[in-house]
Amino acid sequence: MKGIINKGEIFVMEFIEVSAKTVGDAITDALVRLGVTSDQLEYEVVNEGSTGFLGFGSKPAVIKARKKYSPEENVREFLTNVFDAMHLEVEIVTKYDEENGLIDVEFKGNEMGVLIGKRGQTLDSLQYLTNLAVNKQTDHYVKVKLDTEDYRKRRKDTLENLAKNISYKVKRTKRPVALEPMNPFERRVIHSALQNDRFVSTHSEGEEPYRHVVVTLKRN
Repeated sequence: MKGIINKGEIFVMEFIEVSAKTVGDAITDALVRLGVTSDQLEYEVVNEGSTGFLGFGSKPAVIKARKKYSPEENVREFLTNVFDAMHLEVEIVTKYDEENGLIDVEFKGNEMGVLIGKRGQTLDSLQYLTNLAVNKQTDHYVKVKLDTEDYRKRRKDTLENLAKNISYKVKRTKRPVALEPMNPFERRVIHSALQNDRFVSTHSEGEEPYRHVVVTLKRN
């Protein structure tokens, strides 16, 4: 049966016990009861059963079975519960790179601005919570990246242009400029954009969530 019922949490499939005349019959029954295909089933044989003698003393075969854990499916279930609680209709498109442990998630719908939030804060928070929830269920870390309407790329382009403009200002005024507080991803974009600039340097100051980048003129 399924554990975890609360909205916004991940379904954890527990083992069910299935008995039948043979192990094969028990597996078939488990597939039907769980609504999965054979490649999605995880099971262990508790008792292989026996036919007895002349029909007497026969014992049924018993197995414990459950649906195999799937990080990608758990991501979808977690996000679906969140959006149901928010009364939002969102199409969730996932792409799982199992080799690198990365799940890319794209949201589609009519109210994506709500999910993005101010400077992407809502999207970042939802991404953080999704990563926490999914990785509670696996021994191997899986990184989940959320995006909608190509927001991540648009934000990166905006920050790179900002970095160039700030660099020009620092060179012109010869005074350091402190940018607004940014999350780690955004700060990395600024640092990366100016790392090859011969005339300015960057460093971060402050504590989260007020940590920010400072651009200064390099000393000869």
